[in-house]
Amino acid sequence: MKFLNGGWLVKDGYEVKYATHLYDYRVEPNRLTVYMPYSYVAHKGATLDGGLMTMEIFTPREEIIGVKIYNHKGQVKKAPQFELSTEKVAPQIFDNEEQLTLTSGDLSISISKGEQLTVEFAYKGKVIAQSLSRSKAYITDDKKVAHVSEQLTIDVGEKIYGFGERFTNFVKNGQTVDIWNEDGGTGTEQAYKNIPFYVSNKGYGVFVNSSDKVSFEVGSEKVSRVQFSVPGESLEYYVIAGDSMKDVLGHYTDLTGKPSLPPAWTFGLWLSTSFLTDYDEATVNSFVDGMIERDIPLEVFHFDCLWMKEYEWCNFEWDDRTFPDPVNMLKRLKEKGLKICVWINPYIGQKSPLFDEGAEHGYFLKKANGDIWQWDKWQAGMAIVDFTNPEARQWYESKLKNLLDMGVDCFKTDFGERIPTDAVYYNHADPAKMHNYYAYLYNEVVFNLLKRERGDKEAVVFARSASVGSQKFPVHWGGDSTSDYPSMAESLRAGLSFGLGGFGYWSHDISGFEAGANPDLYKRWTQFGLLSSHSRYHGSWEYKVPWLYGDEAVDVTRAFTKLKLSLMPYLQKEAVQTSQSGVPMMRAMVLEFPKDLATHDLDQQYMLGESLLVAPIFNDKGQKDFYVPNAGGAWIDLLTDKAYPAGHWYQENFDYFHLPVLVRPNSILVRKEAANRAEYEYNQQVTVHVYNLEDGKTAQTAIFDTQGQKAATIKISRKGGDYHLETTGLIDALLHIHYIDDDKVKHYKTALKDKPQTITLNA
Repeated sequence: MKFLNGGWLVKDGYEVKYATHLYDYRVEPNRLTVYMPYSYVAHKGATLDGGLMTMEIFTPREEIIGVKIYNHKGQVKKAPQFELSTEKVAPQIFDNEEQLTLTSGDLSISISKGEQLTVEFAYKGKVIAQSLSRSKAYITDDKKVAHVSEQLTIDVGEKIYGFGERFTNFVKNGQTVDIWNEDGGTGTEQAYKNIPFYVSNKGYGVFVNSSDKVSFEVGSEKVSRVQFSVPGESLEYYVIAGDSMKDVLGHYTDLTGKPSLPPAWTFGLWLSTSFLTDYDEATVNSFVDGMIERDIPLEVFHFDCLWMKEYEWCNFEWDDRTFPDPVNMLKRLKEKGLKICVWINPYIGQKSPLFDEGAEHGYFLKKANGDIWQWDKWQAGMAIVDFTNPEARQWYESKLKNLLDMGVDCFKTDFGERIPTDAVYYNHADPAKMHNYYAYLYNEVVFNLLKRERGDKEAVVFARSASVGSQKFPVHWGGDSTSDYPSMAESLRAGLSFGLGGFGYWSHDISGFEAGANPDLYKRWTQFGLLSSHSRYHGSWEYKVPWLYGDEAVDVTRAFTKLKLSLMPYLQKEAVQTSQSGVPMMRAMVLEFPKDLATHDLDQQYMLGESLLVAPIFNDKGQKDFYVPNAGGAWIDLLTDKAYPAGHWYQENFDYFHLPVLVRPNSILVRKEAANRAEYEYNQQVTVHVYNLEDGKTAQTAIFDTQGQKAATIKISRKGGDYHLETTGLIDALLHIHYIDDDKVKHYKTALKDKPQTITLNA
């Protein structure tokens, strides 16, 4: 929220009071409380009629400092509250003549005692952010609504990232960001998944602990400040530090929840019926059989909304006009090796037979007068399930359980953003704060049902909406993109921003959702889609099976699907590490290479795990400008074996079977070259590829099975031309060393024994 008129004045109709100085304070064993009047108090008489801002400082975990500032304390605490995982941490509190300091681990906050109020956050003695004078404000806007605001400094060269899924410029400096879930497609400042958390390239993050409409001005009110505000009488935020941006994400997800590990089969190819296309069992079989006949491995078939009758979304009943025998249909599809996903949302149209059932039992959101809250957008007379009502949750779960009993494996949890702010909830939650939080409850209900019915290792949703903590309920996809290159690039930007909010796994509609793709776009987006953590063909009015886009599209789909499946030992290892660390599988270059300043603005390429650089092509000429980070020696192209010296930009042209997919030097990639499924024994009959292991370096990796358990380990060190290998758990494996000699990539291949061995090359 902007409330200033330039550097000195306040906007007409606004009243602003700033915390002026530290007047008094209270030290408790686990908390420091500071009292800051709105005008300078030189004598006791000045304490009359002036008001007082209070700041409470505490630590929920090491390397995290919480700050709560408020004007009036006596507000009723209405649900919801984000679920935070805190620990008993005893901070150190120091008091001297000049300042107060509270320390948590290596992170500290210091408050000056002078006439000018200054608050500094420092990590390992280095200042990372400050709240200077005229930063902490109590504001009454032109509608007489109270807000509390804070400002933290932006340093010279500092760049701000994150805020969830955002389609605007990747670096957020200069932007206004309102944390408010909306269904706006992928081409505006609106977003489906808003997270009040940002991360800085200086190595810290800030999380505002509110599900309300948090407003951030990232250098857009004052150019050297991040300003954030919430409506009401109080504001709580956390500063999170670490040795790297990765560490910051680790600490943030320690607090808000780690991403759950998706089932291994979810990394295979998903095929959808598309949104509003006409389809029946014959259509579905033609798609599935067409993929089989063309040797394109398919893992999941998705039925979008028209598996139910129109006007009856949702009734959770198969449309008997097109699917008269759904149980046996699903059985036949599963006999072909498929998992089944069906589309759902949390809304009940008035024509649905479930409307009367839900209305009778009070399962829907209500108006203040007791009527059911309804409108006609999306579905006629649409009601919204009230997930704060335990009985409504059980009722909703029972409808989904019927589908699971039929043979459905997972759900696409669409929508969850169109949530009113004037509704009445069963638990009397604040409806404004429920708007964003509703997405968390909705996906939690579905995910937890799948955990109970299918087990912890098999639960997965395909979700569009999210809030803080929703990373625990993967996977998420990027919403309704248009079928063009700008939208493809927007989708990637959003996915990279999303990953910087603690979300580990992400997908998008291959070839775009709105309108129709041409063959060129279809093939380029296929490359990108099958080198994302999760891969799904989906559209609106058009089918997205590859043969509709030409024979070459079929070949491209086959090639990149099989490429991804061959990489499953590597991808599963990265997925497990994501679930443990909170670092996303698809990660922005700055996250992986923060010391290389050239990576700090890059949003048209990414790292798929720690070892693979992927640079999708966003034009119909096949041309790509890409940067190879300054990290060790030359990178080697996975597809062509070409070497690329580090620290340089390149511009090249690529056919539809190629794009830059570069392997980081000193990396190990475990692959099964002829894989046709996403699930197999990742430590059996595989090839261990070693890429440009430099003299004196050691590379190591692990192999995890389909359940996420460690199955094998590999450690390789090089000294001169000698490669020393130590492995455990490998079965019938080959070793393939990719080494560079006279600027050319050369190869050495041999059987890999499951015991220590040394190989000598004339490298």
